Amino acid sequence: MIKQGRYLKYGGQYVPEVLIEELDRVAETYNNIKDTDEFKNEFNDLLNNYANRPSLFYYAKSMTEDLGGAKIYLKREDLNHTGAHKINNVIGQALLAKKMGKKRLIAETGAGQHGVATATIAALFGMECDIYMGQEDTERQKLNVFRIELLGGRVHPVTSGSKVLKDAINAALQEFAANPNEVFYVMGSATGPHPYPTMVKDFQSVISVESKKQIKEIENKLPDKVVACVGGGSNAIGSFADYISEKNVDLIGVEAAGKGVNTNLTAGTIEKGTIGVFHGMKSLFLQNKLGQINPVYSISAGLDYPGVGPEHAYLNDINRAQYVGITDDEAVEAFNYIAKKEGIIAAIESCHAIAYVKKIAPKMNKNQTIICTLSGRGDKDVAAIAKYKGVDVDE
Repeated sequence: MIKQGRYLKYGGQYVPEVLIEELDRVAETYNNIKDTDEFKNEFNDLLNNYANRPSLFYYAKSMTEDLGGAKIYLKREDLNHTGAHKINNVIGQALLAKKMGKKRLIAETGAGQHGVATATIAALFGMECDIYMGQEDTERQKLNVFRIELLGGRVHPVTSGSKVLKDAINAALQEFAANPNEVFYVMGSATGPHPYPTMVKDFQSVISVESKKQIKEIENKLPDKVVACVGGGSNAIGSFADYISEKNVDLIGVEAAGKGVNTNLTAGTIEKGTIGVFHGMKSLFLQNKLGQINPVYSISAGLDYPGVGPEHAYLNDINRAQYVGITDDEAVEAFNYIAKKEGIIAAIESCHAIAYVKKIAPKMNKNQTIICTLSGRGDKDVAAIAKYKGVDVDE
């Protein structure tokens, strides 16, 4: 059962006392304004006239014909302004920050798309912006670092820990705890202490609200399966949200298996994780027997997170959603496949979902349908994928 901030045994607020009051203020303000006409009109106006929504609902004819099974539809979040689904949530949280009188936004980022989106809206709203990014991710996502700085954001490379996404979140939470009255922390995924998982789901649910309407207009029925990649889980929870009550629609989240879920080089949290507390929430994490977070690995900077949002852990427990792993090699092959079959350079995060669609579509009937969310575009990944294949394009 979902209660405020709780998903059965998951969720909650596990943060220093100094943050409880501020988080409660965020939750109270959000609950007071989220259903008002003023907030909804401003949010929807920015989604439609700035972020380029509704996003395209694309029939992947070449993939469908090549795989020989279910019809494949792609929800094209990669065509949003800034190139990913992240802009949906950032617009909502930045509007909330504005209502609260905040002048500075802070955020974590892994692949860089959330950092770019936050810097974009900060520029639009005339706010200051500080982005925390693991030093390793600043190297493999140099393009997005430059984009953030071009937009006026300040990038802070994080050199502690594994120097990746989890460490960026640590740094952002430390900044938030040090200056709770001054800054607004724009959490990028459906993770963290309440009310972030709830807010992120609400703001990202536009993905599934649109796709449900779009597929009904084309097929006159709901999809058989909805597939989306999962790191922390904002893209997937947005893709699932309006279908959770539709019991005949299968929901499939695709995690980063890295070199394999049975190796130490993985980010397959739901398959291999155990219950713990980290980053302000109780959820599933890749951790040792003492509760210390394990190093994780994925070719994808956006999916190499050692935990998952509490609602995903809940959906897995009640068997409402299925979670599977895709390896680096499978994701890279899908990166090449969708480029050649559909002329789409998709984010390596999204290609984990595409790889799983390739596995299941041929086993389905031709009258069945799959919706796969393309969470972002792959410009940011081209150099890294080329390097993975032994080609240096940096020079």
